[in-house]
Amino acid sequence: MDQFTYPTTRKKQKTHKKRMNEEQLRLLESNFNFNNKLDPEHKSRLALELGVPPRQVAVWYQNKRARDKIHGLEADHRAMRVQLERVLTDNSRLRDEVERLREELTRARGAAASCSGDGVGSLVSGDNMERDLYASLVGGGGPFDGYDFFG
Repeated sequence: MDQFTYPTTRKKQKTHKKRMNEEQLRLLESNFNFNNKLDPEHKSRLALELGVPPRQVAVWYQNKRARDKIHGLEADHRAMRVQLERVLTDNSRLRDEVERLREELTRARGAAASCSGDGVGSLVSGDNMERDLYASLVGGGGPFDGYDFFG
């Protein structure tokens, strides 16, 4: 007992766009590689040549630009990750070296302090340090092959 009659509504059938075949895709790719922007005249000509609606050509171009951008960003991201790994490895190596040098400095200060009460021992003998070092390397402090290095 419905007094009102409702018009029968039909659901609109979605028109499924066909996928482009390989030849159509090759033509689109070659045109895209030549110019990745699509002007209306070029879009109409391509659509006519391919036998597809102009909107489908425009959407393909838009999607292709988006895919290219994403691929570029992914490549940049990979390169940055590699660079980050190198920097982190280098940072770790430098931190280890700083720690090793700090320990070496602490040992040297401890050895210097234990040599004498004033902190300067016989390890550093002032003006004669270079002469003593060279003499120990050469094997004596006198003339060498007729040349006196210390005189």
